Amino acid sequence: MLTAPNQVWSMDFVADALFDGRRFRALTVVDNFTKESLAIEVNQHLKSEDVVAVMERLRHQRELPQRIPTDNGSEFVSLVMDRWAYDNGVTMDYSRPSTPTDNPFIESFNGSFRDECLNTHWFLSLDDTRQKIESWRVDYNHFRTHSSIGDVPPAEFAAQFTSPPNAEFSTSARA
Repeated sequence: MLTAPNQVWSMDFVADALFDGRRFRALTVVDNFTKESLAIEVNQHLKSEDVVAVMERLRHQRELPQRIPTDNGSEFVSLVMDRWAYDNGVTMDYSRPSTPTDNPFIESFNGSFRDECLNTHWFLSLDDTRQKIESWRVDYNHFRTHSSIGDVPPAEFAAQFTSPPNAEFSTSARA
């Protein structure tokens, strides 16, 4: 049972197309406890090196998880990803083949992402796609409420678990 942010993140890929039929992929990363969308990386081709780059960006923003459930895609089951996980003390938890129910948090998120974003926008370019998806991600984190976390947005729920600034330090710093 999860009790705090950054214990388990889930990752997966979603595919879609631009208006002219060119395909793109989106790597989605979610904190299973807070339901926050930590990242959605968009490009025509995403490789294991791209997944590691996203993880490195996140590592500088917050504490890394203990475990990351994913499917068995080559981007996740790779020497590059394995090395990153080992170096950072993260356990990669691969689902059984053809068993999306092994990773229900990311599957649920991806369903919302598809219904609320991908299926409602006309993507003109990769830059346009990135802008529209990031706008949706911000809205998802800061305004969309979730019944599983007390009918508040994920960012508000997550804020309950961050330490408030040290009031004593703040007062003495002004003196």
